[in-house]
Amino acid sequence: MVNRELARDYLERSRKRLLAIDLLFREKAYADVVRECQEVVELCLKGLLRTYGAGVPAVHDVSEALKKSKRRFPAPVQRKIARLCEISRTLRRDREMAFYGSEDVTPSRFYSRNDALEARDMARAVVRAVAGAIR
Repeated sequence: MVNRELARDYLERSRKRLLAIDLLFREKAYADVVRECQEVVELCLKGLLRTYGAGVPAVHDVSEALKKSKRRFPAPVQRKIARLCEISRTLRRDREMAFYGSEDVTPSRFYSRNDALEARDMARAVVRAVAGAIR
């Protein structure tokens, strides 16, 4: 059974998170922008998978599931799968570092305005790419 309402909820929550990301960006909370952008991308892509009856893995980077399910999606989304996978992998890489840091990395000092701009652009691109396909 496909819970399309849940997929639409993921998309709507992603759109609202983009508004929160804009606030974090204005506050120069660049590490938090990167982290939240990863969550937006994960929610949107899991909504896409759910909409088309593909398995939704319990991982943060769903690029492998997207590749395996590519034929299920509408043609406009299929053409963007490579980029969606790249975005998912890229932001997944920074998920924990942007939130927790490490002994030698303090997130608020490590992530720059440019990192936040790039992450925000990626999150917005994913929302745009899947918005019409989540029904």
